Amino acid sequence: MKVAVLGAGAWGTAIAVHAGLRHSVSLWARDPAVSATLSSQRENSRYLAGVHLAPAIEPTADLGAALEGADLLIIATPLSGLREMARTLSAASGTVSLAPVIWLCKGLEAQTMLLPHDVVQSEWLGVAGGVLSGPSFAQEVAAGLPAGLTVASADDGVAHAAIAALHHGALRIYRTDDVIGVEAAGALKNIMAIATGISDGLGLGMNARAALLTRGMAEMIRYGVAIGARPETFMGLAGVGDLVLTCTGDLSRNRAVGLRLARGEPLDAILAGLGHVAEGVACCRAVRDSARRAGVELPITEAVSAVLFDASAPRDAVATLLAREPRAETYSSIQP
Repeated sequence: MKVAVLGAGAWGTAIAVHAGLRHSVSLWARDPAVSATLSSQRENSRYLAGVHLAPAIEPTADLGAALEGADLLIIATPLSGLREMARTLSAASGTVSLAPVIWLCKGLEAQTMLLPHDVVQSEWLGVAGGVLSGPSFAQEVAAGLPAGLTVASADDGVAHAAIAALHHGALRIYRTDDVIGVEAAGALKNIMAIATGISDGLGLGMNARAALLTRGMAEMIRYGVAIGARPETFMGLAGVGDLVLTCTGDLSRNRAVGLRLARGEPLDAILAGLGHVAEGVACCRAVRDSARRAGVELPITEAVSAVLFDASAPRDAVATLLAREPRAETYSSIQP
């Protein structure tokens, strides 16, 4: 089969490398200069240095060529680019028949507080789509190390296409129809990773880290259930799996943001130095505002938001969390 990966960042390149072990792949980059460099060097030196692009992977800046004959479309843009890509594909679908589509981005759109599937539907009405998520650092997937991901879609054809394209070698793909749950988990786990990075950076210890992960999971479930997700989804790869990886892994960009905030570095300097997108930063305000609107209490998210946007000192944010009144811990109500 042919797979079209739309976006040549680290994660898009990693998925292309994996898919290229078994299928032909078009790796689309918006910038023709980037595409030309990928073709000549056979490496994404900016985002995934040292990983070779096999002959089955064809970099291109021609979107029409990438879409032609594809059996699966994978949108690998950051969330900020999802709306434009969905609009472009919707226009193209009026003239050609397009393959099933999945997207990789995580978070809530900053301006609208919409989850990715709502962003896509608002621009491409009636599209058969889904999301691929789970614990997966791009470098490890590209290196062929084992990983498990979840594809979430209400459409059997989308899920089957994703599994046919990606379930091979060291990568296992599971499926669910809980799109809201998978996307909500992907959004909030990045916020929890910033919180954990702050805790680790302040030297608060492993007990504090364990408590943050546990209470962070409670926030993820509480928010997800309030917007229509199933609680059991958060016990899977897209929930607890991705939460543990992102909060504890040294390759986590969101955790790195928290570590550097704890050292007193300004947010603008941190983001400028990353070289990659840290989705948790852009997402945090949107999740906070969405939860407030829905009447859902998210104390860790509020604390991270205060550090990111309200000039709150990390130690002060921790003190605020520690000063909260005691609560009963019951799964049925996921107490705030």
